[in-house]
Amino acid sequence: MAKFKVYDYRQRVFLPVSLEDQLLPGTLEFAIHTLVETRLDTSGFEQKYRNDETGRVAYDPKILLKIVLLGYARGLISSRKIEQACRENVVFIALACGQQPDHSTIATFVSSMKDEILPLFRDVLLVCQEMGLLGGTFFALDGLKLPSNASKEWSGTRPELHRKKERIETKVKELLTEHVQEDNRDDHPSGPGGGDREAQVQRLQKQAERLEKWLKDNDPKYGTTGKEISSNLTDNESAKMKTSHGVIQGYNSQALIDGRHQVIIHAEAFGRGQDHAHGPPMLDGALENLKSLGHGQEYFAGKLFTADTNYHSDTNLRKCQELHLDAYIPDIYFRRRDPRYAAQRRYWPRRKRFALEDFHYEEATDHYRCPQGKRLRRIAKKIYADGLVNRIYVAEEHDCQRCPLHLRCLTARGGKQKYLRVPVGVELTNFSRRMAGKVDSERGRKIYPQRFAVAEPVFANIRTHKRLDRFTLRGKVNVNIQWLLYCMIHNIEKIANYGFT
Repeated sequence: MAKFKVYDYRQRVFLPVSLEDQLLPGTLEFAIHTLVETRLDTSGFEQKYRNDETGRVAYDPKILLKIVLLGYARGLISSRKIEQACRENVVFIALACGQQPDHSTIATFVSSMKDEILPLFRDVLLVCQEMGLLGGTFFALDGLKLPSNASKEWSGTRPELHRKKERIETKVKELLTEHVQEDNRDDHPSGPGGGDREAQVQRLQKQAERLEKWLKDNDPKYGTTGKEISSNLTDNESAKMKTSHGVIQGYNSQALIDGRHQVIIHAEAFGRGQDHAHGPPMLDGALENLKSLGHGQEYFAGKLFTADTNYHSDTNLRKCQELHLDAYIPDIYFRRRDPRYAAQRRYWPRRKRFALEDFHYEEATDHYRCPQGKRLRRIAKKIYADGLVNRIYVAEEHDCQRCPLHLRCLTARGGKQKYLRVPVGVELTNFSRRMAGKVDSERGRKIYPQRFAVAEPVFANIRTHKRLDRFTLRGKVNVNIQWLLYCMIHNIEKIANYGFT
């Protein structure tokens, strides 16, 4: 007969465990523990407590901050998962010093860090500077669009939300009518169907009441063009955004990164999908952070700065000039002008319609003739937002309507008349054209590709390794806290990897 080792679950064992010995030097948990205990100023949290003489003893904010940072580093964004780790994972048990805060305590602590999060971020940044992790010569700006704790189905403009409310009310009336008709029938079946209908009616009525109250209490949102944009009932500061994963309801999380060791010097979450206006707040925020480290107002002067084509706007380019940054922000057509991509079909210009070179200019009369031989007369001179000066020529309406080449002409929209824009000059304030010249230069084509090696690994680390695929909080303030905490732990990892003791 086979013999096995005897086991007895009632047997008692004594395990002498030193919590401090579980935090080994050189590990991330050791860096978190040491930084929070010795370098991060957590005195700001004490003002929120009123239990000096009466009240229950509270968890120390240092303990809560440590387990939240380690939880985010391990991909645990849920406060319930962090609570579970504090009961089961020896590293979390050691970092929490045997304490087991519940999930509501952890969640409340995170959402209450509005005034403390930025000073803590700057404290970590100061340690990075003391360790020589900041180069201060090359910077890259990029963003990550993530879903928020908001339902995309409850989004829309005020007219759209009004129509949604009317559809819900119509559905309620239909259900109530069906219910009355069935009650009036002598042979109506008895069973759970009536109860299900009543529950559905109550649910729809609550939705209609919620919509009505929200429309009464909230004003419409307007975009940069002055047109109304979609609002959201669950988180009105979030926005619908197009991403590679489809349309999401969320936030655009921005990070400005120092190129030497990929340390984030400023981070902020915005409720706007487009990056056209994110340059000024990000650069100003980074400058304030650097001032707290002892640097001056002219810190960015002459430094290299890169961002992708989404940031190519007059607003961002003006800010770079104001700070005297040596910026490289290409427009969307920069690869078409680059001879290195000439052999790649994806960058070839598409010629489905006629362009300016297909029209013949007659200087004596100052008019153009189209490929069909019809005359276009000059009507205006216009300066666009990017500083490009154009002359506008227009065809006669009857010529365009009878033209057999109408569908190939200029634009895809089937207007009655076709308008031809002819660039004739550039204003001195044309930042876009100047930037295109810089990016297309030999120096620009060497500098701009360095952005990929600086910015992309940072977002890969946060999204893939730390598994931040959504925000669990609502409102810009709370989402910004969560984003800054993730950027903090990214910087703390850099500190740990480069020999913090």
